[in-house]
Amino acid sequence: MNDRDDQDRNHDRARAQDAARATFPGRRRLLGAAAGAALAGQAAPLFAQASYPSRPVRLVVAFGAGGIADTIARTLSSRLSERLGQQVIVDNRPGAAGALGAKIVSAAQPDGHTLLVTTTAVSVNATVGKEAVDPSRGLTPIINAASTPTIFAVHASSPAKGLAEFIKVTKGGRFTFATAGVGTTEHLTAEFVFRPMPGLDPVHVPFAGGVAPVSATVAQQVDMAVTTIPTAFGQIKANALRVLAVAARTRMPLLPDVPTLKEAGLADFENSSWIGVFGPPGLPAALGRRLNEELNLALKLPEVRDRLVTLGFDPRGGTQDAFAAYVKSEVEKWARVIKATGITPA
Repeated sequence: MNDRDDQDRNHDRARAQDAARATFPGRRRLLGAAAGAALAGQAAPLFAQASYPSRPVRLVVAFGAGGIADTIARTLSSRLSERLGQQVIVDNRPGAAGALGAKIVSAAQPDGHTLLVTTTAVSVNATVGKEAVDPSRGLTPIINAASTPTIFAVHASSPAKGLAEFIKVTKGGRFTFATAGVGTTEHLTAEFVFRPMPGLDPVHVPFAGGVAPVSATVAQQVDMAVTTIPTAFGQIKANALRVLAVAARTRMPLLPDVPTLKEAGLADFENSSWIGVFGPPGLPAALGRRLNEELNLALKLPEVRDRLVTLGFDPRGGTQDAFAAYVKSEVEKWARVIKATGITPA
């Protein structure tokens, strides 16, 4: 009986193995190919490429809804979803001037299913943030999606037609300016421009996000918003805000009558806030290249470019290597600005 039982069990196992091979004929070939690639030292990227994405992709936006990072994420998400064949979900995780979102992605599995959309703030945080993530080591730069310069805007009822005039007519040199938070590039730009000027007493009013400073200026709760064109575009178009100066080397096509800081007789300083996409550290090179390629293709679509330009963005794109080098140079640049302004961590 025991010998017959053993024979029956062996026959059952053989039949089960034959059935599995018949049901999944490609599995054996896939595993064989993966094993062969492993011998060549290429298993992880090839396997990741073949199976990616296997579930929805999450775009963690390091700032709240309505800001420049959120606008870029929502513009690209549907196009990326079409290209990847999986849903791409926008997940706003504001906090700590963008550091919270960066930490979430830095700790995620490097499988391409969790990505970060953030701004220049990630470079600033590398120097001043208490909870900072180094964007060069704690993240994987994928693409520089777009950029837009800092603007100085006041309520439309202000008599000042330019930034120099605004400073001149301000009684006692005291005024309030609002930004998206302490240590943001808009905050640092304003400090860099205003602090060296004798007789000025600017008071910074930080908010948690880019929309609130615009709303506070329209409501005349503060004297000025130091923000970006896309964030303030609706209020500029509605003539509720007047832009006095732009922190750029040349005038903006959307604001041809607005002078640059240099033209206004102030500091010759440029701050083009960029919006980039990052992956977790250790993202396989093949996945990084795939995502960079897909995002470049999305940014070249006429409807995407037209929308971004209309809102005041400069669509970018380019290679991973170029973006990684740019991020490194931005960390160094803002470290110098922070030293010059004396800004301390929030």
